[in-house]
Amino acid sequence: MKRREFLLSGGAAMGAAGLGGLAFASNSSDQELVVQSASYMFRDQPTQGMVSLSPDAPPPVLFGRQGEAMRLTVKNTLSDYTSMHWHGMRIRNDMDGVPYLTQMPLGQNESFTYEFTPPDAGTYWYHPHCMTMEQMAHGLTGVMVIAEPEDVGFDSEQVINLRDFRLDETGAFLPAYTERGAARAGTFGNVQTANWHQHPVYDHAAGSLVRLRLLNSDTTRIYKLHLTDGNAQVIAWDGHPVTAELPMPSADDPLLLGPGQRVDFAVAMPDGEGAQVDLVAKLPGQPLRTMASLRSVGQSASRDLRELKPLPKNPVALPDLSNAQVHEFVFGWTPEGELPDNGLCGSLGYNFWSINRVPWSGDASSDVGPLATLELGKSYVLRLRNESPNLHPIHLHGLVFVPLRSNLRELPPLVTDTMLLLKDEVVEIGLVADNPGDWAFHCHVIEHQKTGLTGFLRVV
Repeated sequence: MKRREFLLSGGAAMGAAGLGGLAFASNSSDQELVVQSASYMFRDQPTQGMVSLSPDAPPPVLFGRQGEAMRLTVKNTLSDYTSMHWHGMRIRNDMDGVPYLTQMPLGQNESFTYEFTPPDAGTYWYHPHCMTMEQMAHGLTGVMVIAEPEDVGFDSEQVINLRDFRLDETGAFLPAYTERGAARAGTFGNVQTANWHQHPVYDHAAGSLVRLRLLNSDTTRIYKLHLTDGNAQVIAWDGHPVTAELPMPSADDPLLLGPGQRVDFAVAMPDGEGAQVDLVAKLPGQPLRTMASLRSVGQSASRDLRELKPLPKNPVALPDLSNAQVHEFVFGWTPEGELPDNGLCGSLGYNFWSINRVPWSGDASSDVGPLATLELGKSYVLRLRNESPNLHPIHLHGLVFVPLRSNLRELPPLVTDTMLLLKDEVVEIGLVADNPGDWAFHCHVIEHQKTGLTGFLRVV
């Protein structure tokens, strides 16, 4: 019996400043994470039906250290099934948390222990991959920080997790998705938050150097972002250090951050007491919105960004483009047809999207093969073609890639796991197939993922 058939049948020290209501999990590498119902005060009445690892707060920031083993036991107390995916982490396939593809879903009061050793430092995150739409939309998205083995020179760190929620005037949840939204750009929330707060302000020492770790864990929204203080620089993208100086985003030329993507900034705090660095978002049809602020406190430490050394590179193999085989993937609409068989993990009730003009037939479908089979250790170029007017953040599990070229824009030299495809864009990415297994490959607008725009690549 093949592995897939079998499945179908059956810490690092953080800066003390600026935690801002985001709890930090224990320093122990052996932890139990309890998926549970929660409530939270967004408006005058508490919002019931949240999903978190805490009964009354956002999921904690989990942290570890590059090269040190982690053991995370996830216990499900919900009546719905779940599983946990560690987004962006190049770990063993059986620890990836994708139901039916790498493990069976977790029922109520069932547990699964994820054991892995992070090969890369950086900013990552975790979220369910079963009942994905409902559980993510209701709050189960958290940041995962993997620290470098040695201190990299910051005085403190600030984690910001950007999330929308769909709430009515009383704070009760509206439906997480709509048929119209799923067939277009997605169903947007109406309460924009940073760490579940609306415009939180975090204090950091004046004149200090802060590592700002920013995550978009929304199910739909693509943020256009910039910082109001120019004394900052981009130091990492999707967990991996940048190798070239990138221009700082501005109000006129903001940074696009799609669902699943992360960016790290080095920020030199202003010298003056009370001065602020604002994280500002440009949202469609709305005035500029300050999502969160960093505020200077105390006497200036008079630090300078030039004191920082480049972040140490992660041990990522770069593709040999002279010997790379090309595979093409077309992302677009599909006629409505047979509903996907998602087993215990929920379906939205319709199909709108496809890869290579074939919609995903479902997590629990036993006759689904890979979109492509890659040979272990070889280099490949994947040509990603967006044949729709909507943007798609395309995420590849278990592997990383380098963007090579686009028909619409210049691409900076990055190492990443999520590529935001623009309208009518064709992007080529290069990778080394150096992690064996079946790796999910899908759009991270969850309504697109759950209505056909998903599949997997096989590395053997």
